Amino acid sequence: MIGWIIAIAVVVILVLIYFGLYNSLVKYRNRVEETWAQIDVQLKRRFDLIPNLIETVKGYASHEKETLAQVVEARNMMTQAPADGRSEQMEADNMLTGALKSVFALAESYPDLKANTSFIELQHELATTENKVAYSRQLYNTTVMTYNTKIESVPSNIVAKMGGFTKRDMLATPEEEKVVPKVQF
Repeated sequence: MIGWIIAIAVVVILVLIYFGLYNSLVKYRNRVEETWAQIDVQLKRRFDLIPNLIETVKGYASHEKETLAQVVEARNMMTQAPADGRSEQMEADNMLTGALKSVFALAESYPDLKANTSFIELQHELATTENKVAYSRQLYNTTVMTYNTKIESVPSNIVAKMGGFTKRDMLATPEEEKVVPKVQF
């Protein structure tokens, strides 16, 4: 009789441990999804600011059509990236970031544009949004690292395999952005 009680107690304890580990994995997976959604929110915010920026710049630099076309093309790539294709979305995002840098560099050639209140406000909003995107990416990578560690650690790795939990990829910086710029005087 005592043997049965001990066996049942062990089974109950194992089931409770399994449920606890499973729920923990679900929590971390949901955090990964939430942090990705935060990146998406910031990208959408930037996406919505771009038409206003383009219109403001057009008025001052109408002959700089190639630069503006690059921004529009990069923005369009963002809309075409599949919702579940994180790497495609980040690739389009990186192209858009590069195109926006060209627009801000263009402003240096047009003193009237640089002094335009709307342009200054849009530039500030985009800079703030870029900071939020960078922070969201960092948070996403931290959350993914925590989640991946959890699904690879014993004993939660057993529950992860049984529950179909899989590793997530962290966001990486494109190779061209890792190159240290040369500064010459």
